[in-house]
Amino acid sequence: MAAGAMNITGMITPVEPRNAAPRPMAGFTPEFYFQKSIDNSRLMKVSDPRRTREIRMFSGAVAALFLLIMFYAWQHFVSIEYGYRIEAQKSERDRLVELNRTLKLEDASLRDPERIDALARQMGLESTHPGQVVILDADDPSGGPVMAQASPMAMPAQ
Repeated sequence: MAAGAMNITGMITPVEPRNAAPRPMAGFTPEFYFQKSIDNSRLMKVSDPRRTREIRMFSGAVAALFLLIMFYAWQHFVSIEYGYRIEAQKSERDRLVELNRTLKLEDASLRDPERIDALARQMGLESTHPGQVVILDADDPSGGPVMAQASPMAMPAQ
């Protein structure tokens, strides 16, 4: 009977080499391996101080490298953020310069004496006549305080 045809149950298993040529039946001795349970519960791990030191040095080097990379990345991202802030402030400054120029042009157009005169004529106002405007001089030769005086005003006929 060949080893493959044998039906052996339990803890033993017949083993035959994989690429072995079939042997004749006479003198066939199967090889058997028995399962053996190993109990490692009483073993203690021996600490190796050299290995522990190597692991600590390696861990410290990796941590230092990680911190350097994180510091570089932090600086890089902060510089990018500052660049964005600078560009935003430049565009805000340009916008404010343009607004200031627009407001100065509007102020100049509103202060135009010809425009003011045209609006005054539309509202029915007239130019001043001689004697209506009194200029107060702060450089009075008397040196005393200047006091306002009420003078009768001529009302225009309507």
